[in-house]
Amino acid sequence: MSRVVVVTGASGGIGRATVREFARRGDTLALVARGERGLEAAAEEVRGLGARALVVPTDVADADAVEAAVERIESELGPVDVWVNVAFTSVFSRVDDIRPEEFRRVTEVSYLGYVYATMSILRRMKERDRGTIVHVGSALAYRGIPLQSAYCGAKHAIQGFHEAVRAELLHERSAVRVTMVQMPAVNTPQFSWVLSRLPQQAQPVPPIYQPEVAARAVVFAADHPRRREYWVGASTVGTLAANAVVPGLLDRYLGRTGFGSQQTGERKPDDQPSNLWEPADGPDGRDFGAHGAFDDRAHAHSPQQWVAQHYPLLAGAAAVLVATGAAVAGRRR
Repeated sequence: MSRVVVVTGASGGIGRATVREFARRGDTLALVARGERGLEAAAEEVRGLGARALVVPTDVADADAVEAAVERIESELGPVDVWVNVAFTSVFSRVDDIRPEEFRRVTEVSYLGYVYATMSILRRMKERDRGTIVHVGSALAYRGIPLQSAYCGAKHAIQGFHEAVRAELLHERSAVRVTMVQMPAVNTPQFSWVLSRLPQQAQPVPPIYQPEVAARAVVFAADHPRRREYWVGASTVGTLAANAVVPGLLDRYLGRTGFGSQQTGERKPDDQPSNLWEPADGPDGRDFGAHGAFDDRAHAHSPQQWVAQHYPLLAGAAAVLVATGAAVAGRRR
């Protein structure tokens, strides 16, 4: 059955790929972001897949604008079944090179944007006692890395917010679900449009995954929201496990490697756009799509993701094999 699904940050990257994944299932999509060029291109992709798309240009850092967007979406499409928070911005820089107003802007978009959207749609979902909210997170929600302090701070904040909301819903015995998907490094256009004060071109820390891997994880989480969170990619699992066991050692490791691993070795283009204050795909910009510049290095699949999504089936199969083996061994005695 077709659902009404809203995706923020739908104009590019993970949001753009997620929109396509929901559209293939026949869901009705509301696309939320600032950049109208990217939104219109995303809407055309949705329609090309046979699904309905509503473009809702919105700056998620504006609580009133978010509330107006929700009202419009539910008025035109009907009650929202799934809301996916993806929209973000950031600054690649040492902490002492980030201006206070830039740090505030990153926090308003990348953290408070999730909060405002959740508050607005959650009220409506609770009244209906149904609906799912998916927060797109990151391994950096648990493990901060150098040169991304503003982004890491926002993702840490989202993690705490998510846990608090989930606990409240459990207390209320609500049928509304909230889950979070912690992503690995993904080949998105952000490395070509996030404000950067690095001397070299920014890059995701390998291993890198294609945005479709992230999108499939988001759709799976929307279908199975009872789990509090999902980890995507072996690198995410390894990073979070190491941070839980030897965080101090990881601090030192990232201090040695975190600067070089986030830069390509090539000079950053002087005309690289920045989407901190205005969308990179504005009137004079272009549609960046879902993929970044690292297609030749990005993985299109994640074996870990498949195992994580099918572990109940795998555990059941293992239990059957163990029981069968025990029965056979007993008969032989």
